[in-house]
Amino acid sequence: MAMAQEEISAHISPARTILLRISRYNPEHDGASTFAEFTVPYEKWTTVLDAILEVKKHLDHSVAVRYSCRQATCGSCGMMINGRPRLACFTKISELDSETITVEPMNNFPVIRDLAVKFDRLFDAHRSIKPYLVREDSETDTGKEFLQSPGEVEQYIQFANCIKCGLCNAACPTMATDSTFVGPQALAQAYRYVADSRDKGKDSRLRVIDDSHGIWRCHFAGSCSQVCPKGVDPAMGIQLLRGYMLGFR
Repeated sequence: MAMAQEEISAHISPARTILLRISRYNPEHDGASTFAEFTVPYEKWTTVLDAILEVKKHLDHSVAVRYSCRQATCGSCGMMINGRPRLACFTKISELDSETITVEPMNNFPVIRDLAVKFDRLFDAHRSIKPYLVREDSETDTGKEFLQSPGEVEQYIQFANCIKCGLCNAACPTMATDSTFVGPQALAQAYRYVADSRDKGKDSRLRVIDDSHGIWRCHFAGSCSQVCPKGVDPAMGIQLLRGYMLGFR
């Protein structure tokens, strides 16, 4: 029996560890951000969020991080991970292929503290494009269903998958240089409703984004689509939306 235990132990690999560097910054009293470093064990299934919560539980309770569902649905845990906007709950440490993981708050968002940022700008822009179906009151009061064909649904359904995580805005170079730019998230959602055959608010919605800080400010870098965790492809939505603006659709 002792020999069997020794053989089993020989095949169990020692716990792997990574160096987790967490940005620490409180704008109320810190002049600049610093990094706190922690050695954290991980398995092949361990996510970056798991590692951060391991630090909060055992090493430093004061680390500020926003999260909720832990299954890439709520969009709460967006942050910069090794320089790229990602969802921490959707990013496995083993997939990063690095012995050092650096986590920072998302670019283009004001920092609340450490890894938590303010979403006011994103939500204000989202609200500005009227993210709901616009119909006449007389139509909606009847209780009638507005049916669509599969082809009509296909026109916008991809863009309905947005979880408002903010990663696209964090990756957008125009967001970094224009504080009033509406942003790729709002523009993609404007297309989602403009392309919906049930909606009658196209003209009013297009007027909102027909601005020097609206759709025409996008330089089409495409970085927004590269980081989207749900495959929404905001860059394509913006280009399709321009088709409506120019009268091609």
